[in-house]
Amino acid sequence: MSSPWPIELRQVSKSFRVAARQRGRRGNRIVQALQDVSLFVRAHEFVTLIGPSGCGKSTLLNIACGLMEPDGGEVLLHGDPAAQRLGQVGYMPQRDLLLPWRRLLGNIILAPEVMGRDLDQARQEARQLLPLFGLEGFEESYPSELSGGMRQRAALMRTVMAQQELLLLDEPFGALDALTRRTMRTWLLQVWARFRQSLLFITHDVDEAILLSDRIYVLSARPATIVRELCVDLPRPRQESLVAGSAFAAYRRDILRALGI
Repeated sequence: MSSPWPIELRQVSKSFRVAARQRGRRGNRIVQALQDVSLFVRAHEFVTLIGPSGCGKSTLLNIACGLMEPDGGEVLLHGDPAAQRLGQVGYMPQRDLLLPWRRLLGNIILAPEVMGRDLDQARQEARQLLPLFGLEGFEESYPSELSGGMRQRAALMRTVMAQQELLLLDEPFGALDALTRRTMRTWLLQVWARFRQSLLFITHDVDEAILLSDRIYVLSARPATIVRELCVDLPRPRQESLVAGSAFAAYRRDILRALGI
């Protein structure tokens, strides 16, 4: 049966052949990363994946955006298992990957440029969005002249400029200090409220997952399977003060229990 959801993964599995040494001999072994993972993202929904380090979350996003193909199962875009995924999904990896020889504005309009869109119009759209992303006045700055938080905001703005309905964010705040990370997730909620794209987000931070998400999938250790799905029934707009509440604490206990912590 087809699905109207922006993306759905059905029983997706993935393994890799890795180098190994056994009894003094070089060889290869098979590592199973994902095993029968099924999930979906509704239109305008914020969904988070959380699980142990190395369990295959990034692999899952690489499959979702078309950089990899699964060994088993299928990926559907708007119910179509044959849909071309590469270039149809906005993807922001863990590192900002800003081009060091390009100024900020040139980095931000990279997606429209690659897609062959009108660059003058793209520059105009980007300049209008700079205040929302906290980057106004830095159009001519190089990435090396920006703080870590500014670089991440620039990377997300570049992803938004691709104008895709579905965005995949792979732990975008993982390398930031705690204070900057707290500021960034509050800001991300404001940006998402403005554009309301469908969002699949990876984090290792339990509180971050609860604060941001409509739903959370908890993954097991490798090979990753879905061990828990939670709907987060907290009011929006979300504030950091929710973290101190009893309802928030109940979600935290539930996730930690699913993670075996």
